[in-house]
Amino acid sequence: MDPVNSTKTSKILLLGFSEEPKLQPLIFGLFLSMYLITVFGNLLIILAVSSDPHLHTPMYIFLSNLSFVDICFISTTTPKMLWNIQMQSKFITYSGCITQMYFFTLFLGLDDFLLTMMAYDRFVAICHPLHYRVIMNSKLCGLLVLVSWIMSVLHSLLQIFMVLQLSFCKDLEIPHFFCELNRMIQSACSDTFLNNIVMYFAVGLLGVAPLAFILYSYSKIVSSIHGISSSQGKYKAFSTCASHLSVVSLFYCTCLGVYLSFASTDSLQLSAVISVMYTVVTPMLNPFIYSLRNKDIKGALKRFFWEKCKRAIFPMVKNCHNCSDQTLNIRNCNPMIRL
Repeated sequence: MDPVNSTKTSKILLLGFSEEPKLQPLIFGLFLSMYLITVFGNLLIILAVSSDPHLHTPMYIFLSNLSFVDICFISTTTPKMLWNIQMQSKFITYSGCITQMYFFTLFLGLDDFLLTMMAYDRFVAICHPLHYRVIMNSKLCGLLVLVSWIMSVLHSLLQIFMVLQLSFCKDLEIPHFFCELNRMIQSACSDTFLNNIVMYFAVGLLGVAPLAFILYSYSKIVSSIHGISSSQGKYKAFSTCASHLSVVSLFYCTCLGVYLSFASTDSLQLSAVISVMYTVVTPMLNPFIYSLRNKDIKGALKRFFWEKCKRAIFPMVKNCHNCSDQTLNIRNCNPMIRL
């Protein structure tokens, strides 16, 4: 294959999971179901937090932001894959691939930062409960979210700028179901040494460093929980962290496993399958993990839908009573009707 400039690469072939025609409807149905569940579940969390003033706290503000990012995160990859399966095509344009990589890297970084901020919130709440309201004020929360967006945007722009400097072959094939940055760099026909340096430096700075901070926070949390005398207090403190810790474990184990694994032909298919865990499965599980055992979220949703039902049903009931009263008045006034 002859190397050409990246601007001349018009189409890219995404090989996906399997070329077996019989498996395509199964893959389509599975990923469509997971996508709809993810969008619906995360929208419910955003709805619950935004509609209930009692949930306008740092923990739930970070959670609603995480839900929004998860919707965007899964929407960068899954709809295109579903479209390709439906159209029986595996092609994506070069500009579409670059756009997909940009937003994928952006929301991946935001996911990373938000999980770190949620760990810090739990650390302050458990280790410094008397100073929680002073430390985790609204200005700090807004500043943390804003800085996360700025750093993620700058990081994504840097990675895309580095990819645009590469040359690719005319017949470019990516053994994945989306344009992943790591696979795109490996598929280049030009020297990728600088790209790999930048990518792994970013993984260390934006991936390993936040993970180290999360582990440090939880080490302090565990020591604080051990200092609680009552078993009920220990259980309550641990239950507030269990959901976040399970999401962190699932997200980082799969994400870092993909980016830190050595590139080999035998592991390409396995890498694509592992990528599904943090690109599709984790955003889908987040609403279940954070809301099923969360009484505040469930209570906010019940109150919201109950208010909607009252506004929709009570006017109808009132109109029916008015109609009944009017009918009785007509009957009482009209002797022919009364007979």
